[in-house]
Amino acid sequence: MSLPGALTIETSGSVASLRVPGGALARPVRTRWWAEVLTIAWLAWMYDAITNLAPLRLHLALGNAWGVLHLEQSLRIDPELGLDRWLSAHHTLALIVSDYYDNAHFVVTLALLGWLWWRRADIYRPLRSSLVLVNVIGFVVFWLYPLAPPRMLTGYGFSDVVASSHAFGSWHTGALASHANQLAAMPSLHIAWAGWCTLALWRLSERRWVRLAAVAYPALTSLAVLATANHFVLDVLAGLATLAVAVGLVHAWARLGWRPRSAVAHVTKLLLSHKIR
Repeated sequence: MSLPGALTIETSGSVASLRVPGGALARPVRTRWWAEVLTIAWLAWMYDAITNLAPLRLHLALGNAWGVLHLEQSLRIDPELGLDRWLSAHHTLALIVSDYYDNAHFVVTLALLGWLWWRRADIYRPLRSSLVLVNVIGFVVFWLYPLAPPRMLTGYGFSDVVASSHAFGSWHTGALASHANQLAAMPSLHIAWAGWCTLALWRLSERRWVRLAAVAYPALTSLAVLATANHFVLDVLAGLATLAVAVGLVHAWARLGWRPRSAVAHVTKLLLSHKIR
């Protein structure tokens, strides 16, 4: 696309750059801030719409949770109860881990997203699209496969560490039947978001300490979600798989010249027009 004064706009995948006279590429053009705010608002609206439209299928979600636990036991990948009991016995550490669980995924992810928008427009759009798609895939699974977290399996020995430690932001305390998102353990978006942060930091810097921190972050998050009995190991693996699918689809769409937002909007329309049985 040509502009006055011999300026041209070139696109590569989902990145727009300005070519100045002489052939040099200027800094990539940032997307409009209000468009990004609307994207976040749209995600919040869609999640709220799914929450309001979906019946609270507590019995089904608990049945699915027992099924996941039994599957993990047969595979011998069920450390949740041991980690939960160990953490609940250390009150100060439990408070720290619970605060981390409740708040880090929002603070770290949104801060990194804002930094990418402000300073690295050249890599921002595909990463942002991947994060949006991670959430959309998660919403679909929440809708189709309600899954209670381990802490809801009363009688098995799990302790709700976040509630018992009175962590800041422990919004789920005493509210098992008021919000459908209580039954959204699969996939773990905590892990999917943490994995996304790893990808973003890996793209941002080649410094060894940054990349070590990038790898350590989802590992620490995995430990936190398991020890607080908010997710199963299979939820963690599903979160990583969700991220891989989202990144792969965004990459494929970029190669084909498709717009991820239009595809996501189509999924939204299908979700809201579908009647839950």
